[in-house]
Amino acid sequence: MDLVKMLSEQYMKPELPEMNVGDTVRVMVRVKEGSRERVQAFEGTIIAKKHGGINQTITVRRVSYNVGVEKVFPVHSPTIVKVETVRRGKVRRAKLYYIRKRVGKRAKVKERV
Repeated sequence: MDLVKMLSEQYMKPELPEMNVGDTVRVMVRVKEGSRERVQAFEGTIIAKKHGGINQTITVRRVSYNVGVEKVFPVHSPTIVKVETVRRGKVRRAKLYYIRKRVGKRAKVKERV
């Protein structure tokens, strides 16, 4: 086995939930403020998944105080405590960048039953 592949498998998280583009997820992030450490939740819709293996990232978008906020999370990072799937989305695209231009009900993703 390749040495790089062996090392990267060692640091990958084994217990990740199934998450796809269009799903609404709650990402628990470990935040360090001075000497204190706490867990902060970021809930939004996955609009993109990129890369694979240890480098896998998800882009999560939410609207906060009428401003669209997007964060890119490395899935296997030690700062990510856990990822919960809140609801499943029914989409027909791999990247949902068109949601950036939409507001209100038009920006919603249908739920998969």
